[in-house]
Amino acid sequence: MRFTGPRVKLARGASPWLVPVVAATATAVLRSRRSRAWAVAAPPLVTLTGLMLWFFRDPERQPADGVVLSPADGVVQSIDPWPDGRTRVAIFMNPLNVHVNRAPCAGTVKSVQHIPGGFLPAFDKESDRNERVVWHLDTDLGDVEVVQIAGAVARRIVPYASAGQPVEQGDRIGLIRFGSRVDVYLPPGLTPAVTVRQRTLAARTPLV
Repeated sequence: MRFTGPRVKLARGASPWLVPVVAATATAVLRSRRSRAWAVAAPPLVTLTGLMLWFFRDPERQPADGVVLSPADGVVQSIDPWPDGRTRVAIFMNPLNVHVNRAPCAGTVKSVQHIPGGFLPAFDKESDRNERVVWHLDTDLGDVEVVQIAGAVARRIVPYASAGQPVEQGDRIGLIRFGSRVDVYLPPGLTPAVTVRQRTLAARTPLV
């Protein structure tokens, strides 16, 4: 029987975490029949491998209709007016969410800036000072800023695009390893179509 369901691949940037775990699991399973220690280690390692495969999944997504789409799977943590007239929509991602982030709208990447910082939990109000990557997209709406913020466990952000590169709405732009947050700054005049505590799917939930 041929499988015809949606394809799910692994995210780019998963290898440094996934390969050692898979190797350790394979070793434990192969040696478990001859060693009690390996037999004890095998079940938790198999479970860890399953969790890692789930975390690093990267499902295909067909972009929905919307002026600005969510860049992340998660929950809307806050919607805040910004002093310059923009509106910040903050989306919290827990470790069970897909952590591949996508372009909220089509345009050209103007800049990708890595900013060093701390690693507070992503839901903490001080997490704005965390390690992060700031994207500026030149779009038909004007400048759209997207900020990937590392959390207490997420200590590595892997960009997939670079300055000068065109992106289509819903294109993958980067990966945050483990729980984290993504902020979108909507240009002035745009009213968010989401509410606080609403669940979002990257490229599927319209923010506007």
